Amino acid sequence: MNEQLKDLMNQQVTNEYGAAYIYRHLANEMDAHSFPGLCNWFVAQAQEELEHAQKFAQHLLDRGQHIHPLNIEIDVPEVHNPLDAFKAALAHEQKVSEQIRNITRVADEVGDLESRALLNWFLNEQIEEEATVGEIVDQLELVGSDGSGLLRIDATLASRETL
Repeated sequence: MNEQLKDLMNQQVTNEYGAAYIYRHLANEMDAHSFPGLCNWFVAQAQEELEHAQKFAQHLLDRGQHIHPLNIEIDVPEVHNPLDAFKAALAHEQKVSEQIRNITRVADEVGDLESRALLNWFLNEQIEEEATVGEIVDQLELVGSDGSGLLRIDATLASRETL
């Protein structure tokens, strides 16, 4: 496996763990603001990010590589309300999308066909992630500070399954 690609994938394992950390932080913030449904949504998202880390790790392991833990460096978003939390989530998903695109570009440059299935899955996943979070941002902007609207969104997002 190309060294640069291996390093980028190893970094992405760490990035996905960092994403889980951010989403747990956002879950805690929503819990502190008494939005249990939004908290639940972010908990589920954190769990999904851990699964994403494992997908990259397993790909490396299946190809005879080792996982090298790196320091997790993240910017913890400041959150004052649900809209802040979901705008931070959208910005983070956009950042992850670019990370995946960069890994894909390198895989293409070095001719690593074995990584294509994994990377295509992640490219599609990021489209879904950005669309989902973007929709929630749109809804939160629509209701503004209307308490009943916020509570309806909270109730809707409470139905997301967690592990």
